[in-house]
Formats: sequence, C-alpha cells, structure tokens
Amino acid sequence: MEAVPRMPMIWLDLKEAGEFAFNPAVKKNAVNVPRDFEGCSTLRKYFGQLHYLQSRIPMGAEQEAAVPIAWTEIFSGKTVTHEDIKYEQACVLYNLGALHSMLGAMDKRVSEECAAGAFTYLRDHFPHSYSVDMSHQILNLNINLMLGQAQECLLEKSMLDNRKSFLVARISAQVVDYYKEACRALENSETASLLGKIQKDWKKLVQMKIYYFAAVAHLHMGKQAEEQQKFGERVIYFQSALDKLNEAIKLAKGQPETVQEALRFTMDVIGGKYNSAKKDNDFIYHEAVPALDTLQSVKGAPLVKALPVNPTDPAVTGPDIFAKLVPMAAHEASSLYSEEKAKLLRDVMAKIEAKNEVLDQFMDSMQLDPETVDNLDMYNHIPPILMEKCAALSVRPDTVKNLVQSMQVLSGVFTDVEASLKEIRDLLEEDEAQERKLQELLGKIPGPQGSPLPPSSGVAEISKECSKYMEVHEKASFTNTELHKAMNLHISNLRLLSGPLEQVRAALPSPSLTEDDKQVLQNLKRILAKVQEMRDQRTSLEQQLREMIQKDDITTSLVTTDRSEMKKLFEEQLKKYDQIKVYLEQNLAAQENILKALTDANVKYAAVRKVLAEVEHKWNTTVQTLVASYEAYEDLMKKSQEGKDFYTDLEGKATKLLEKARAACQAAEANRQQILEKEMKKQPPPRPTAPKPLQKKQLELEAGGVLDSSELPLGALVLPDLPEELRSLPPDVLAGHLARLPPATLAALNPA
Repeated sequence: MEAVPRMPMIWLDLKEAGEFAFNPAVKKNAVNVPRDFEGCSTLRKYFGQLHYLQSRIPMGAEQEAAVPIAWTEIFSGKTVTHEDIKYEQACVLYNLGALHSMLGAMDKRVSEECAAGAFTYLRDHFPHSYSVDMSHQILNLNINLMLGQAQECLLEKSMLDNRKSFLVARISAQVVDYYKEACRALENSETASLLGKIQKDWKKLVQMKIYYFAAVAHLHMGKQAEEQQKFGERVIYFQSALDKLNEAIKLAKGQPETVQEALRFTMDVIGGKYNSAKKDNDFIYHEAVPALDTLQSVKGAPLVKALPVNPTDPAVTGPDIFAKLVPMAAHEASSLYSEEKAKLLRDVMAKIEAKNEVLDQFMDSMQLDPETVDNLDMYNHIPPILMEKCAALSVRPDTVKNLVQSMQVLSGVFTDVEASLKEIRDLLEEDEAQERKLQELLGKIPGPQGSPLPPSSGVAEISKECSKYMEVHEKASFTNTELHKAMNLHISNLRLLSGPLEQVRAALPSPSLTEDDKQVLQNLKRILAKVQEMRDQRTSLEQQLREMIQKDDITTSLVTTDRSEMKKLFEEQLKKYDQIKVYLEQNLAAQENILKALTDANVKYAAVRKVLAEVEHKWNTTVQTLVASYEAYEDLMKKSQEGKDFYTDLEGKATKLLEKARAACQAAEANRQQILEKEMKKQPPPRPTAPKPLQKKQLELEAGGVLDSSELPLGALVLPDLPEELRSLPPDVLAGHLARLPPATLAALNPA
C-alpha cells in the first residue's frame, strides 16, 4: 500500500480584504500575501501586531477609535463590514488557516496541523457572528477536515516507513473518526445552507474517504491477523476491507482520476489479499471465520493535534511595535483573566470529552443506529432498483418467451448433433465388427493363410474425424448443461418480475412481529431519542459556554481595579458561569442512568434484532437475486445464440460426416464381400472320403450338376464342418458364397 496514489485534499480559499483606514503599505504587504510559507509568516506577524494594537487603542466595537473594516465572505462573495479591530484579526487568522490548508494539499503534505490550530484559535477566541464563513459550525467543520487530512498525511508516512500493521490500522481508523465528525457537520442542514454548492462536493469526497480509510484500517488488521497466524480473522478482516472499498468505489463516481487510480490500486491489493486468504483457509487451515462484530473494534490513535497559536510569541510576531502606547499592566491582567476563562473551559471540556468518549464507545458497541433500528417501513414497498427492473420488463413482454424458445432451439440442435454423432459411431462400430469377423473367418479357413487386409483409409479418416467431433461435442455439452441450469434458475425470476407488482411484493420476505416485539422496538426507539436529546443539550450548553467566554471582556474593569484586588475580581467575574456549569453537570450525570436503561432495552431487543436481521438479509438476498436475473438476461441470450451458432455449424459438419460414413461403410462391406469370394476360390480340394448318402441336389452335384442358390435352402444342408464364422453370415450372403464353391468342396463340407 506504500505505493498507492494519493487522495486529493480539500483546501480553503482566502478571504479578500476590503476597506480599512490603515497605512496602504500595511494593507498591501500584510493582507495580499504570497501563497507560500513566507505568506504564512507575514500573516502571523500581522496578527500578533494587531493583538498588541487592540490591547492599547480603543478600536473595538463601539469604541472611540473604531473604524470600518471590510472583508469578503467566502461562500457568497459579499462584502461584510464591521467597526471592530477584532474583525480584522479574525479575518487574518482565517486566511492563515486557509493558506496552511492550501499548502497542506500540495505534494509535500505538510501544515495541516497549523491550519487546524489557526481555526481552533479563531473558534475559541473570537465572536462567530462576524460572517458566515467564521460561524461556529463552519469552523468546527474546518478543524475536523484539517485534522483528518493531517492524520491522513501521517498515515501515508507510516505506510511508507512500513510501521507495524496494528499501528497503521489505528492511525487509519482515526482518519475515519475525524472525517466522520466532518461529515456530521456537512450533513447539518444549517451548515449545508451556509456552504452552498460546495457542500455536496465536500460531502461526497469525505464520505468516500470514510469508507476508503476504513478499508485501509481493516486491511492492516487482516495483515496483523496474518502475522499472528489467526487465519479465520484474516479472512473476515480482508472481506470487510473489500466490502468497505466497494462502498468507497460507489461513492467515488464523478471524482477525479487520481481518486480512481487510488481505488483501483487498493482494490488490486485488497482483492488479492482476500482471495489468497480465503483460498488458503478453505484448503489448508480450515479455521472458523468469526463474525466481524465479535472482534474487537479498531480504536483510532489521534497522533496529530491542532498546533496552538500564540499571538504574543516574539519569535513569531517580532517585537511589539506598540509597546510604548499603553501600560502593559492592563494587558497582562486581561491575559491572566483570559487564562482563567481558558482553564474553566478546559476543565469543563475535559469532563464533556470523557463522557462523550464513554458514550461513543458504548454506542459503537451496541451498534444501534436510531435511523435503522426500526426499518419495518421498507418491507411495505418494492425497492426502487427492483421497480426499475419491473418497469423495464413491462415494455418487453416477450422476454421469458424468447428465453424459453432460445433454450428449446438450442436443445433441438444439440439433440440433432448428438443423434448424428451416435449414428456415425454405431456405423463405425458395426463396420469394425464385420471387419473383425471377416479377419477371423479368413484366419480359420483351411489352406494357405490369406494375406492381411489393408485398412480402409476412408473409414479410418471418418473415424478420426468423428472422434474429433465427439471431443468437441463433449466439451461443449458441459457448457450447454451449465447454460441450461442458469436459464432455468433465472426464468422463474424473470417470470416474477414480468408479472403483477403485488406478486413481486409478496415474493419479498417480511418480518412477522408480535405486539410484544413491537413494544420492545418502541421502547428502544424512545430511549435512543433520549440519548440524542442528551447529546444535543450537551452540545448546546457547550456552545453557550463558549459564547459567554468569547463575549466576556472585563478590560474596562481592570483599568480601575487595584492590582491587589485582581484575584477577587476574577473570582466574582467567573461566578457568572456557575449556572451553566450546573446544567452541564446535570446533563453529564444523567448519562449513566440513560445508558443503563438503554442496556436493559437492548437486552430485550436482542431476539427481535436477530429476527429483523435475518429477514433483512433474506430480503436483500432476494432483491439481489432478482436484479441479477434481470441483468443476466442479455448475457444468457447472447450465450444461447452463440451455442445455437456453434451447434448449427457442428450439425452441418456431422450431417456431412454421416453421409460419408454411410458411403464408406457400404464400400467397405462390398470390399469384404469381394475378399471373401476370392479367398473361398483359393481353397484346396478336400481329402477323399468314403461316399455317403446324399440328398437329391447333392447327387446332382456329384454328377456335375450346377447348384442354384435359390433352390438350396440352407436348412436343407447338414454342414457340421462349416466354420462358425460362415454360419454367422447372413443367409443370403452365405448362400451366395456356397453357390460359387466347387461341387467337390461343397460335398466335402457336407459329408453327411
């Protein structure tokens, strides 16, 4: 996988600066920066100096020195103006993150963590109401995108460095987690409306990457199982990787060629791994293949983080050019208070994240999706893909008829060929039998041994050609049998799809639940709704807390407060957060009870879940089978036509060969008759024997009469010395031969 082509990354456009009553040189050099790391450095310095400026000069909202500041909003292109120096800081910070995202999407794959750090600082330290592109939802989306892409860069490096399979799997799983968070944000209706037309493009790419990197994670879990010689686990991990990759391929429609190349490369790797693992396990190891949900899930390893932004770091911002304008005491006190607020936020967020992690792990282990836990409605409708096939067949009413007729024609031609070949074979066998009898007869007649008969070249050539046709027929017969099996399998499904929709719906499996089962389902859905309500409330309270902290500026109070009273002032000011902290604590405490109720409900749901899962599997299998039958029709008709063409050609050849065989066998039989007559004439006269009484015709023979074969019924002769081979000849043939024998020879053959 180290050579896999890189996936493209999302990067953000920079905001354009508008009117700002500042030195034109500052605007030119600090706002319109080059798209490189030097530009990032310039933005950082400008941001830091703005921070120093706003802490000394009253340029904030509704302050005395405030001036109009204009920037374009990314998604709409509109100019947004605020009289607040913090708006300038926020826009510069946004551009810093956007520029880092742009550089991170380039070949070197760096600076994604810097982009995440810039957007995190912007989210945590500035109002979100300045413009749509700096709203809380958009910034959260940007942060997760940048962290996901940073983790993706780390994954690329880990595979190039051949890190351990389990570590690579965890890194890849974390990429999936970040992109899932980003996808949730993209699916939010409010976020979608803010993003406009790019929302669909981003969502398609992120969804595809979720499945793709899930496949990479399971590929490396399979490789780890291989290293541990757990061959059954290896098969299921590679199979899961293949399934997820197929989902990614479905979602990749319309993506650039680089994505398609990466998917094809990965399919070659995973497909090869799966086929090899399955074959080895089927024929060598015979290990049981466990269900995927019985194996431990792959927990992501977050090895990247949003790099912090420090606006007062002299190594980044350079010296404070406004150091002499205002006392630093007020600024330092404000910074201390900001740190107290940040500490409060960190403490609360630590508790929230701990609870969220427990909740996420619990829900992952339950594998309960509120959207699909009750999927009974789907059984009331024919799925769109099946409706499409039914509609297609409704305008092609002769589909089944054509397939049946094609089968019948193919069977007829097949039978004709087989009959012709059988007749040829029978003729050849009969000819061979007659030839053998003649050879045996010639070998037993008294007198000099007859010379060996030359083989009939015509019959031999026909026999050779017949063997060739028989071999071709036998090979094609297997293919023909398989084709008929496939036709018989699909014809019933095609008849169903061609019939009324009610029959199609009736053919699809559906669950049969009792009232108790339905009550279990309703209870589970109710508790799942409670879980979601708890999540939403927690997110809302967190957002309220962040907004309160953002708006909490006590600079005016700090100017009039004695240094010794600063701590007391901080404590009093921080009390304003107590109420929302109580609400959050109550929300976090409720989680344990809700999860306990969900556990109990899930236990009762287990039996219902098994029934629903089995029915859903059967339903999906039935749908897939019916769709496969529809899609197999054209292929079956094509193969049937190819079979008819093949057997029609073979039938013509077999018919010609049959005619040649008949002619050759007749010629061979005539030749045998001639040979037999010649051999019979060559026989020496019999030894003298004592005369014996003869019948009338025998006396005539002794007197020199001529034997007429029509007057001599074979039964009238008593020929004990006649060879068995002559006795087995047809009567008319034998009579003809005997009629041409000398009288003395005939008398010798009939001493009685």
